Amino acid sequence: MWEKATGMSKTPLELICFILCTLIAPHLTGEDAPLPAPQNISILSTNMRHFLMWSPVTVQGETVRYSVEFQGEYEREYANESWIPICECSLITVTVCNITEDISATVAYNLRVRAENGARRSEWGTLKGFFIRNTTSLTPPLMKVIADGYHLLVELEDMGPAFQFCVLYWEKDQESKMQQKMVKEVSSTVHLATMETAAEYCVKAQTYVETINRSSSFSQTQCVRAQGGRSTWLVTVLMSSTGFAVAALALPFLVWKTRKIFQYSCRPIAVLPDTLKVPEPHTQLILCGREGAEQCDLMVHVIPSEEVLHLWIQETL
Repeated sequence: MWEKATGMSKTPLELICFILCTLIAPHLTGEDAPLPAPQNISILSTNMRHFLMWSPVTVQGETVRYSVEFQGEYEREYANESWIPICECSLITVTVCNITEDISATVAYNLRVRAENGARRSEWGTLKGFFIRNTTSLTPPLMKVIADGYHLLVELEDMGPAFQFCVLYWEKDQESKMQQKMVKEVSSTVHLATMETAAEYCVKAQTYVETINRSSSFSQTQCVRAQGGRSTWLVTVLMSSTGFAVAALALPFLVWKTRKIFQYSCRPIAVLPDTLKVPEPHTQLILCGREGAEQCDLMVHVIPSEEVLHLWIQETL
């Protein structure tokens, strides 16, 4: 057949190659053909969070899975250049892998990814060059500056335990008196300073990561004004005036009431003369009209001893 197709005789070596190609070729297509290795492998690293990414390997009508491995300085130098699988990125269907937890030291890492489809596997696609986490991109923190009365406060974004923040604050137009505060833990609102009345203060902050000894750029400056000044002063004056008015109205009443209470307490106790003492029961006064004793009416008026004493004191004074 080969002779008919080519018009020439074949040597024994050529005949063997023809037979091998005829037998192997069908197996190099279809299900047994190897997958191409993943391409365009890169790392996106921002604020100490690292992600390995690559271009997808496409198989018509099939799902391709990927596995990722890394190699650190220790594996290269002391473990026979071994590779360690990343469990969270084993046989995944997405083309991105979070490698943050595995990049735990500030050393050079190498990474690689392989595609799989059933029994078919690709060669390893390897990241070009090494990755070191201190090359991560640091961004300024999100922040909110608050004026609570005369207190200058700032709320900072919680970016994780590895992050600290350098906060600069100053009274507006007085940058030469700028002050600095290092915030190591973001658990609540941070108090920066006590502001002057009606003054305006400005704040900006940057991110700092001690483990890699790097800082981000500063955030945009935010300024706030102390919640005091003329309006607060006016409210204070009005409240004080109201208090004085109430006191002025209440004072005469208190004086009169006090005088009533102590009216007799500071005078000596008067002794009632015997002539004015009233025996028990009370004295009965008989009043008779002038028109005759036979028409005399009996009228009894009972006077308590306290009234008798009061009448005597008035007559004495």
